[in-house]
Amino acid sequence: MKSAKTALNLTEGRPVRLILLFAVPVFLGNLFQICYSLVDTKIVGRILGETALAAVGSVSVLYTLLTGFFNGLSLGFSVVTARFYGSGEERKLKENVAGAIVLGYLTAAVIITGVAVFLRPILTLLNVPPQQLDMALSYITLLVWGMFVTLAYNLCANTLRAIGDSLTPLIFLVIAALTNVALDYLFILVFGMGVQGAAVATLISQMLSVMLCLIRIRQSFPVLHIAREHFVLSKDRVIPLYQSGLSMGLMSSLVNFGTLILQSGINQLGTEIIVAHTAARKVCEIWGLPVSVLGSSMATYCGQNYGAGRYDRIRQGMKSVLILGAAWDGVVFILAHTVSPYLIRFITSSENREIVYWGTTYLKVDMSFLIVTMFIVILRNCMQGFGDYRTPILSSFIELVGKLVFTFVFVKMFGYWGIIWTEPVIWFLMVIPLAVMTLRNPIMKRK
Repeated sequence: MKSAKTALNLTEGRPVRLILLFAVPVFLGNLFQICYSLVDTKIVGRILGETALAAVGSVSVLYTLLTGFFNGLSLGFSVVTARFYGSGEERKLKENVAGAIVLGYLTAAVIITGVAVFLRPILTLLNVPPQQLDMALSYITLLVWGMFVTLAYNLCANTLRAIGDSLTPLIFLVIAALTNVALDYLFILVFGMGVQGAAVATLISQMLSVMLCLIRIRQSFPVLHIAREHFVLSKDRVIPLYQSGLSMGLMSSLVNFGTLILQSGINQLGTEIIVAHTAARKVCEIWGLPVSVLGSSMATYCGQNYGAGRYDRIRQGMKSVLILGAAWDGVVFILAHTVSPYLIRFITSSENREIVYWGTTYLKVDMSFLIVTMFIVILRNCMQGFGDYRTPILSSFIELVGKLVFTFVFVKMFGYWGIIWTEPVIWFLMVIPLAVMTLRNPIMKRK
């Protein structure tokens, strides 16, 4: 199969080396993507104040829910693409890419329109404080409609990663991140657009990264060039695509929907708690990023090797990544108990003792259990790669139910302490079905 030299064939060579070569650019790319949100948070907090930051923080989880679903959807599509790349079936690969575009945008049209129409009632259900509602609505409305752009980038980036090119999305995200910083200052400071300026800056930056990805694909990856003849939405093509895409999309959505429910409880605890939690979650996103990236990399790695019939390599890769993840979790434990207060102050641009205390406490408690999250992320992404779609959804459903219970029972009883202990308790419940079904899977035993 012809492709660019920058694409990695993950079915040959030392597994841990290949996984790291693939994962490092993905990590850096995701880090810059988080910087979109982090820069918005920093600039909004410093220039527009704590009220504006609380408005952004109170709806950021809704944005995360949507971006998580569309990233999961496109990642699931790309796992099937990775299998065809691993097996060398070029025509099926192109039909899969074409099908992903059609199914992705049909799904997006329904979801984005539905959310946009009911956006104000959704924010009311989230208990966004009345004094912040209009500001939050103006911010999130632009980002919701901009999901079509977000989906376009995720489709491009995850398809490139499916054939082993994780470097191209990184380069274009760096360019987009730098553009985002410049536009934030332009729209907020110069044009005085408030929180809307931060949203516009993010969307323009994403549009730039999409255009650059398309140019790169056109110039360097003939294996991804599709024509009218490849838009064949047959049953044999649609069912595997949607099984994988919706499985990963729903997995992400159940996780983020649970977080959305938690946010509705947090929004009742006052501006200081909202700001503290918003800042702490930004830190968690960064510290948890290596684990998340190893997980998504394993979905592609397992997909390619599953398509090539290399089950021994799947087992070797899983063992290596679990060891790497455990080592990183040890580093995070140390960071959580040393530098947390400084990070909370930096992100919020605030010396408010209440904000610093609660943000630091959240990080110290929850990041002490990150190793459980590591097992969850690695195992369920590996399962997606070799075709087990049900167990990851079951694990995510456990998280959703757990967060529902904590939000409506324990938050009322214990306040923010109920939020702090929600995730560690739920993580231990989530990992059980994943560990059991991984050990029982025939791939773990097949020669």
